[in-house]
Amino acid sequence: MSRQEELAANLAAVKQRIASAYTEVGRSPDEVTLVVVTKFFPASDVRLLAGLGVTDVGENRHQEAEAKVAECADLSVRWHFIGGLQSNKAAAVAAYSNVVESVDRPKVVAGLDRGAHGRADPLDCLVQVSLDPPEQHAGRSGVLPESVSSLADELARAGMLRLRGLMAVAPPDEDPRSAFERLAGIRERLLLDHSDATWLSAGMSGDLEAAISHGATHVRVGSAVLGSRPRFK
Repeated sequence: MSRQEELAANLAAVKQRIASAYTEVGRSPDEVTLVVVTKFFPASDVRLLAGLGVTDVGENRHQEAEAKVAECADLSVRWHFIGGLQSNKAAAVAAYSNVVESVDRPKVVAGLDRGAHGRADPLDCLVQVSLDPPEQHAGRSGVLPESVSSLADELARAGMLRLRGLMAVAPPDEDPRSAFERLAGIRERLLLDHSDATWLSAGMSGDLEAAISHGATHVRVGSAVLGSRPRFK
């Protein structure tokens, strides 16, 4: 089986999972955007995915993402930055990303806004919210739920950023359905003040069904499409 055939088969299987999950909750599969996460995979895979109809690609390491975007500049794909952001790299990330999903503190907002001023249109951004218990939050990305509103307000005030919604990762030691149920509640509260912030990026290869059942509009899938992650040096 060629690499293109492998990716096509995996992509079809993931799309079927998405369709089944949406049918189960009475929604249309057209309501979800599949973001294929290509971290550690070569630009040649991005080209194959684009040829198979993939429109959204996720990366979470600045140096790798920047190089891959440049190498694939001729492709019509949207680049989602989904990794932890260093405040001193935020401006650079804003220059090549179409969506930044991992906004989790004010210093990142300032850096992204500074970098986005060279763009023609505002940069789409999501607030990353932590679903971890408070005692396990240290060292992990994401703003605590009680601080989502203030960070969203700050992001919405930035001149060249556009608040689109929320992103989250289910804690590894918790049933993802209960984690995403909490996320749905956080989203409801955000929409009271920011009615246009309708995006909800949640769910990965192992838990996309649980995320869809709680309103996900975007799912971030890597291994289920691309296979086991290669070693990266």
